[in-house]
Amino acid sequence: MNATCTGNLVAHRRARLEARVLFNALLAHTPLTTCLRLVPIGVERDRNAGFFLLKGPVLLEDYHLAEKLAQFDRERIPERVVHARGASAKGFFEVTHDVSHLTCADFLRSPGVQTPVIVRFSTVIHERGSPETLRDPRGFAVKFYTREGNFDLVGNNFPVFFIRDGMKFPDMVHALKPNPKSHIQENWRILDFFSHHPESLHMFSFLFDDVGVPLNYRHMDGSGVHTFTLLNREGKATYVKFHWRPTCGVKNLLEDEAVTVGGNNHSHATQDLYDSIAAGTYPEWKLFIQTMDPEHEDSFDFDPLDVTKTWPEDIFPLQPVGRMILNKNIDNFFNENEQLAFCPAIIVPGIYYSDDKLLQTRIFSYADTQRHRLGPNYLMLPVNAPKSAYHNNHHDGFMNFMQRDEEVILVFSTFATSWSVYVYTWSSLDCFLFLVWLMQSIIKKENNFKQPGERYRSWATDRFVLGPSCFYGVYM
Repeated sequence: MNATCTGNLVAHRRARLEARVLFNALLAHTPLTTCLRLVPIGVERDRNAGFFLLKGPVLLEDYHLAEKLAQFDRERIPERVVHARGASAKGFFEVTHDVSHLTCADFLRSPGVQTPVIVRFSTVIHERGSPETLRDPRGFAVKFYTREGNFDLVGNNFPVFFIRDGMKFPDMVHALKPNPKSHIQENWRILDFFSHHPESLHMFSFLFDDVGVPLNYRHMDGSGVHTFTLLNREGKATYVKFHWRPTCGVKNLLEDEAVTVGGNNHSHATQDLYDSIAAGTYPEWKLFIQTMDPEHEDSFDFDPLDVTKTWPEDIFPLQPVGRMILNKNIDNFFNENEQLAFCPAIIVPGIYYSDDKLLQTRIFSYADTQRHRLGPNYLMLPVNAPKSAYHNNHHDGFMNFMQRDEEVILVFSTFATSWSVYVYTWSSLDCFLFLVWLMQSIIKKENNFKQPGERYRSWATDRFVLGPSCFYGVYM
């Protein structure tokens, strides 16, 4: 039998086999495997590449093989520069106390109002797949799907941060990341950077405290870290700080416990979160706020907009707002964790920024890094898109899948689509006119040592850890 006949025979047998598989699948009402063009693919064809003769080379005409490999080659996307290691869950936020006198935000309008949320917990410095037991701050980011659009409260488990000026953020991350020559994380590089930035001492008083290694994501605090601004219907502005408190209490790991837990399961916090929700033990946090009249901003020995400082609770007591319950695991890790994107610039009417220097930097940087990671239309992804209708003149770009048919995509046009717009009060003034000199200055009231000193002196002496081991495992 010549080669042509042999090839025809093989092709004929394959066709008969695939036809039989497809026929049996139809009879059994089972879903068929298809390529991206929706062409049905038999089981054998999905397992074996097309070839010439019995032992010949693979055929380029086997489009399913090419499509399968091409898709596989592009499955991975860039990981986050920080907060790469994380886990997500879904649930709801419910208002329990009236704060309508402080803000006109619709999702906070009255007790009993519920808003869907998705939350992402994370470590900060380490790469995706790293152990979750390393001494490192934890990210605590909440996306509220409100009727007025999304609100991203992007914070950490600590109420302060290492630096107060966003200009230093790239340098700080470079110091915390591995040595660019050896790709080894080294303590001397961390100490070298922070020795020039005494404002970081307050953050280190948290990092080296017991809370430096949380037991898991369910047993840790959360904080918005920055100072934001609440605006009510009359336009009155109030400074605010957001705080999350777990109803199950705060629990942490000691150094030796962290080594043991991490050695047994480097994904222990992710698994704990997933298993707890699956078992019906839903994590819950209470939301509290601290508020300040902006007129009193200069009345203290610290700058209230300095992210390296806390507001003393004896002066600014915690006020309850609501509760958040996570009662549903995500359906797909890539879609709802890796593609989940947060940005502190995403706010709703009734909540605004402050002049916190680091917050102002994050407003740009977070959105910019998501455009790099996910593309210019990352806000169209289902997990990032608001649940309410939205309108803008943003068009085109890679992976734009919004179906639009407007002929005019600009403002101030006679022919532009007329949208009904509710005018919100953003401040007590109808508009702002800023006439300023461009300045590059530091915060005058640095006061770098008072709050960390008070925190240090509040500890019992038997909790002190001395010697080289106190820095071991911070970012290693």
